[in-house]
Amino acid sequence: MSDAPWWRGAVIYQIYPRSFQDSDDDGVGDLPGIIDRLDYVASLGVDAIWISPFFKSPMADYGYDIADFRDVDPVFGTLEDFDRLLAKAHALGLKVMIDQVPSHTSNQHAWFEESRRSRDNPKADWYVWADPREDGTPPNNWLSIFGGPAWQWEPRRSQYYLHNFLAEQPDLNFHHPEVPDAALDHLRFWLDRGVDGFRLDSINFCFHDALLRDNPAKPADQRVGRGFSPDSPYAYQRHLFNNTRPENLAFLKRLRALLDAYPDRVALGEVSSEDSLATMAEYTGDQHLHTSYSFELLSAEHSADYIRGTVEALERGMPSGWPCWAISNHDSVRVRTRWAPPDAPDHVASLFSALACSLRGSVCVYQGEELGLPEADVPFEALRDPYGMTFWPESKGRDGCRTPMPWRDAPQGGFTHGMPWLPLDDRHRRLSVEAQERDEASPLHRFRRFLQWRKQRPAMKWGSIRLLDVPEPLLAIERKLGGDIVLGVFNLGSEAVVLPLPIDNACACHDHGLPSGKMENGKLRLPGYSAWFAELDAPMVAPHVGGIAEAVAGA
Repeated sequence: MSDAPWWRGAVIYQIYPRSFQDSDDDGVGDLPGIIDRLDYVASLGVDAIWISPFFKSPMADYGYDIADFRDVDPVFGTLEDFDRLLAKAHALGLKVMIDQVPSHTSNQHAWFEESRRSRDNPKADWYVWADPREDGTPPNNWLSIFGGPAWQWEPRRSQYYLHNFLAEQPDLNFHHPEVPDAALDHLRFWLDRGVDGFRLDSINFCFHDALLRDNPAKPADQRVGRGFSPDSPYAYQRHLFNNTRPENLAFLKRLRALLDAYPDRVALGEVSSEDSLATMAEYTGDQHLHTSYSFELLSAEHSADYIRGTVEALERGMPSGWPCWAISNHDSVRVRTRWAPPDAPDHVASLFSALACSLRGSVCVYQGEELGLPEADVPFEALRDPYGMTFWPESKGRDGCRTPMPWRDAPQGGFTHGMPWLPLDDRHRRLSVEAQERDEASPLHRFRRFLQWRKQRPAMKWGSIRLLDVPEPLLAIERKLGGDIVLGVFNLGSEAVVLPLPIDNACACHDHGLPSGKMENGKLRLPGYSAWFAELDAPMVAPHVGGIAEAVAGA
């Protein structure tokens, strides 16, 4: 299946530019810094990079509040720097994807500055404006993800404007016909510049309910999920009217037609809805997004049963579309901290990355996950994340996963000679790239070996998937493409186990880089936090594997 588009089965490495590499010692990472580190990224064996926003912005939400979609913020460099980055990445065989944020802008964007002046200017209806109720309160009960009402008063118009995120991020009115046109023009600008695709932020938030109907309340026992803790008021509602509206599908169809006019380009959507798996299935296909991911595997829940149930539910709803999986990103606690106890071995994050890369779909890997970094401890006085400052101390926000990359064991980790915008965690310096390059058993080397091993097996990149019925804490995945069949069994627990596995047609794989087990007399012995892979002559006879895994010390 060598004729598959490059993004099918691709491993996409997410770079958060503020924290990757600082080239001018102002404490903030930049595009020249990324250029300096692209050889390292290519050495990982990934297929593409996704660069989080580097556009002009007042940085209220650190780049996701965009004031100019077509220019680089001076803190990150220049358009010429981006062109150099693109050229070097392509020379190294890396595709380049960039973030786009269609649903909203900064309140310092020229469009909004014009729109807020009056009710009769050319941009007056480009944003979501509404009159107050008779008592002066907002027009409905919609809430912002960042806490409180999703409406902000504008005295120049004597109206409220909608902001699903920060008040500094007013929502565009996609019901106005010129707004979708303008959003697509931004994409065309970057396509003409040579980017290979887009990661589309909050893509289900473009349209709102034109009638501004109230969202219904959510029962207390359903408030956990979508990445929101039950102490957040946003979790109290079913968000039926402020996002994921049916009109969005027509816009996605136009977006897909634009990308189809450029060879080998891809649209990857971020989805967060009341039923994100169903929305992913609806949004992904031949006429809409090429692929999409949601927050199901970015949650704290990580049991084998939960992961199996999530994957199986998506496979039922999306039998032909192409999913993308993410277990880490710039909005979530690092996976080593979310899914493993503090005393887990360093390679546990490599195991989790291998699991994600064993699912049917493409994969997004966040910078630093190849090093097995835990969530950084950022004290309140050093926080920069507005979400973290609002919900402290119940939530510490997103800064713990956004701290600078540790390139070497130095005071600032080799990230900068200045004062970094977020402090480095002492534990991260011990796990620096330089230190791990010297250790063949490090998470970094395990990550590289697994990706190299995966590239050699078509079933792992493009094949169908079946999840076998095995007991906790095991997850068994069968991938198949033609006669290429690979079985992977993951022990997600700390204790060694023995699993009866009645197969005699397995050829065990030993070059995947992870701690592994062995088959003896029809039983698979797996140490804690390990994985066993084998090539099969034929699929497993049934999805249910008989017997119960037994905890065995020293197995």
